[in-house]
Amino acid sequence: MDLVYSSMAKCISAPFPSFTHRPLALFSRVSISPKYANARRLWKMCSASSSDTLVDNGPVKEGSKSLEVASKKEGEYGDLKSWMHENGLPPCKVVIKDRPSHDAKHLPIHYVAASEDLQAGDIAFAVPDSLVVTLERVLGNETIAELLTTNKLSELACLALYLMYEKKQGKKSFWYPYIRELDRQRARGQLAVESPLLWSDAELDYLTGSPTKADVLERAEGIKREYNELDTVWFMAGSLFQQYPYEIPTEAFPFEIFKQAFVAVQSCVVHLQKVSLARRFALVPLGPPLLSYCSNCKAMLAAVDGAVQLVVDRSYSAGDPIVVWCGPQPNSKLLINYGFVDEENSHDRLMVEAALNTEDPQYQDKRLAAQRNGKLSVQAFQVCVGKEREAVLEMLPYLRLGYVSDPSEMETVLSSQGPICPMSPCVERAVLDQLSDYFKARLAGYPTTLSEDETSLADADLDPKRRVATQLVRLEKKILNACLETTVNFINQLPDHSVSPCPAPFAPTLK
Repeated sequence: MDLVYSSMAKCISAPFPSFTHRPLALFSRVSISPKYANARRLWKMCSASSSDTLVDNGPVKEGSKSLEVASKKEGEYGDLKSWMHENGLPPCKVVIKDRPSHDAKHLPIHYVAASEDLQAGDIAFAVPDSLVVTLERVLGNETIAELLTTNKLSELACLALYLMYEKKQGKKSFWYPYIRELDRQRARGQLAVESPLLWSDAELDYLTGSPTKADVLERAEGIKREYNELDTVWFMAGSLFQQYPYEIPTEAFPFEIFKQAFVAVQSCVVHLQKVSLARRFALVPLGPPLLSYCSNCKAMLAAVDGAVQLVVDRSYSAGDPIVVWCGPQPNSKLLINYGFVDEENSHDRLMVEAALNTEDPQYQDKRLAAQRNGKLSVQAFQVCVGKEREAVLEMLPYLRLGYVSDPSEMETVLSSQGPICPMSPCVERAVLDQLSDYFKARLAGYPTTLSEDETSLADADLDPKRRVATQLVRLEKKILNACLETTVNFINQLPDHSVSPCPAPFAPTLK
C-alpha cells in the first residue's frame, strides 16, 4: 500500500471542513478574470441556494453547540458503512468504532475494527469498484488519465481537485458520506496528527537537525508547482469541464485549500498493484485513514474481481483495530505521508551522501573505478536500522578511493577487481576520522540529546506534534550513534592507534 510522491486539515476536516452548510461565498474572496465575469454571474445565480464552504472556521469545541450539531448530522445522514451497504457493499466482517482525539476540541477518530473473531486469510471486506475513487472515474477516460499523470500533475493532485469539486456540491454529491468521513478525520492518521506539511514554521522547528525538515519544505514546493498546473487539468479533462464549466480551479480554490486537500488525499490514498495506470491510486472507503498502518504487517488492500478487498494476515478478536501494511517506508516518510512514527519500523533508514572531489586531478579515473564497483560519483548510502555496521563497511571502500593520490596507486586500483581494500595505517585513520567527524557533526545538529528526548517522551502531556517529531529525531540519533560507535571501534582496531591521519586535499565530501 505504498505511496509514490512518492495525502484536506482544513480542507478535509479542515481538508474538507466540518459541514456547517452555510451558503457558499467563496468567489467573494477570490479574483475572477474579466474573461469569466459573465460565467461567474451565471454560476452565482445557479448556486445561490447551494450549501458548503471550503474554509474551516477552526476546530469545534468539545461540549459546544458545534460539536453537538456535528454529532446530530452523523445520525441524520447515517454512518459511512450504512451508506456503503446501500450502494453495493456486500456483508463484511468489520465495524466502524471511535477513539478519543489527541485534541479534545476535535471529534473522536473513527477506525475500522473486526466485528467478529477473524483468522489469518479471512476476507475482512471487499469494497466494489463503484465505491472506489480512482483517476479513471475522475477523468472518465483512461487515455487522458495516463497523459495527465505522465506530464506535470500527480494522481494525488487530480484526486484532490476532484474531491474539492465534489465537496462544493454538499449533500448533492454521491460521495457526501465519504467526504464527511474524511472531514471528521482531519487528515490525521490513526496514531498521531496531521502531516508536517500542515505544521506552522514554529512546529517545523521540532524537526531541527533532521533531514526530514528539508524534505517537508521540498514537498511543499512540489505541491505549489502542482497547484499551478491545475487549470491545465481542468481544460484537458472533459469530464471535469462538463461538470464544473464555470469554476476555474486556481480561481475557485486558494492554494492553502488545495494544499490541505492534497495532504488529506496523500494520507489515505491506496497504491493498488497489477491494475492499469489510471486505477493504481485509489481512495477506498473503509481503507485508510480508517485502517491503521503497521510496518510489520503484510496485509494489503488488493484489486480482485471488480472490488478492492482486504485479506487479514493475523488473528483478530471482535473489536480489535484492523491493521494494514504501509509499504517499506522509513519513519521520515511515514511522518510526512501519514503523520505518525513507528518505533518498531524495521524499514527505518537514514541517507549518507558521499561525493568524489571534482577538483581532484584523478577525478575521472576515480569515477571510473567507482562505476566498476556499482557506485556513482555522487553516491547515496542507505543506513538501515540494525544494519549500521554493514552500511559503514559499504562506505569505507568508496571513501578510500578519494584518498588515493599517487598515479601509480590509481593504476593499481583501476587494474584490480572489487572494492578498494584497507590501505596504509595513516590513510585508514584519515578515512575513519572523516567518517567519525561526520557522524559527530550530524548529531551536533540536533538541539537536544537522546536523554533529553527520552525525558520529553515520558511527559504524558507532551504536544502530539512535538511527540511525533521527538520520536523521529530520537530514532535518527540512535542510527547515527550506532554508526559512530562502529566507526570508533574500527579506529580502535587499527594496529597503531596513535598514527596520525594522512593529509587528503581531495578527500570525498559527506553530507
